[in-house]
Amino acid sequence: MNKDLYLYNSLSRQKEKFEPVNGPFVGMYVCGPTVYSDIHLGNVRTFTSFDIIYRYLVHLGYKVRYVRNITDAGHLTNDQGEGVNRMESQAKLEKLEPMEIVQKYTVGFHSVMNLFNNLSPTIEPTATGHILEQIEMAQDLIEKGYAYEVNGSVYFDVKAYNDKYNYGKLSGRNIDELIAGYRDLDAQDEKRNSIDFALWKKASDAHIMRWKSPWGEGFPGWHLECSVMSMKYLGEFFDIHGGGMDLKFPHHECEIAQNEGATGHSTVKYWMHTNMLNFNGQKMSKSLGNSILPLEMVMGDHPLLDKGYSPMTIRFLFLMSHYSSELDISVKALQDAEKLYKRMMESFKVLELLSNQNELKNNSSGKLDLEIESLINQAYEGMNDDFNTAKTISKLSELNSFIFKIQNKQLDGDTVTLDTITKLQSTYKSLLFEVFGLRDEQEIGSDGKVVDRLMDLIIDIRQNARANKDWGTSDKIRDILQEVDIQIKDNKEGTSWVKV
Repeated sequence: MNKDLYLYNSLSRQKEKFEPVNGPFVGMYVCGPTVYSDIHLGNVRTFTSFDIIYRYLVHLGYKVRYVRNITDAGHLTNDQGEGVNRMESQAKLEKLEPMEIVQKYTVGFHSVMNLFNNLSPTIEPTATGHILEQIEMAQDLIEKGYAYEVNGSVYFDVKAYNDKYNYGKLSGRNIDELIAGYRDLDAQDEKRNSIDFALWKKASDAHIMRWKSPWGEGFPGWHLECSVMSMKYLGEFFDIHGGGMDLKFPHHECEIAQNEGATGHSTVKYWMHTNMLNFNGQKMSKSLGNSILPLEMVMGDHPLLDKGYSPMTIRFLFLMSHYSSELDISVKALQDAEKLYKRMMESFKVLELLSNQNELKNNSSGKLDLEIESLINQAYEGMNDDFNTAKTISKLSELNSFIFKIQNKQLDGDTVTLDTITKLQSTYKSLLFEVFGLRDEQEIGSDGKVVDRLMDLIIDIRQNARANKDWGTSDKIRDILQEVDIQIKDNKEGTSWVKV
């Protein structure tokens, strides 16, 4: 088995052998959420993908510092640094203070991450917690000739940067075509070029979120925070910078420009990007009516769904596609993921039973042991091939067949050793639970079967209460379950429950 790890570098557009800058230490920065609304399913896929990358690097023995930021200031509706501040706009809509919006949706984001069993990053910095550093970096870029101040705002001079470096090298954009393609924007007259982007914006009288700076009161541009926080916590040259494909341009392109302008060199060794989600072959969007929030997917609260699907089923569906590929979600895909996820959990339980069978202990290694060991190696080779979870799951599925044949004694006279069963147990435990981050949802308590039976009884009592129009008892059962984070959902097929 080739134990070397290879990953696809978006900057070089090819797979490269992973060689840490300062092994065994690894620095990884992932662009986090802008906390002005509920996290959407595409965000969940991105953060789940990097959660698995993080888990696998730790599994390989690396000491990983995983930094994922919270954007709580500076993200305007236009990527060139114009438009409306997202936090302030939502605050006005909900009649709350901007930082109340930040708190509300940050808590919601963390709840969804916990629901899908994503590990917390080792550092989770915020834009508002690094205003001073952002001002300092803007000043530094002005002094080095890559930025300029006008009317209290500071803009990055893309043409000046491009004279020495290459703006557009990550996304493959041409600077002249970009300049020609940008339409007239607000504050365009104060920029030297339409493609220049804001490092710092002067605050209007109506702007609530504002800080003092050498150029007057204002607020930072969106792109600046990630440059500042990634280098503060990971140094001026670190291993991995990741995010969704939609961030490649302009956000990550602008980060590269800021970083190289400030330091004079590249600051990231490997750039990684996750791809988009579709539903029934169409891009997810509110206008098409196919944009489904994570909790809607779990509870089945959407007309395009046949029922609710558990968080681990959805996580498993993400795993069935490579992180850099578009993933098409459909009811059929969810059903297939649910079936295979349950089969994986069942396989692990079968292995626990097989490990206690005395008849396996004295067998000598044979052909079947070698076949199984080969599949185990191939499962790990899948992960070493740019974290290809889909390939790994394919090999685990083949192993499932062997496991059930062993259990049912359908091996046509062949046998396996206890050693092989032990290797299978270790592989399933490592890949399914430690690396893939799955959990057996039937084992919420110390005995999952007991919990299932008790919930069946509670649901029966509630259904009887509803049939007798005893709404008080029905509502009381629902409310008590909600207090312990169990939600029940009534649909045409009956009543289901989920731990959230």
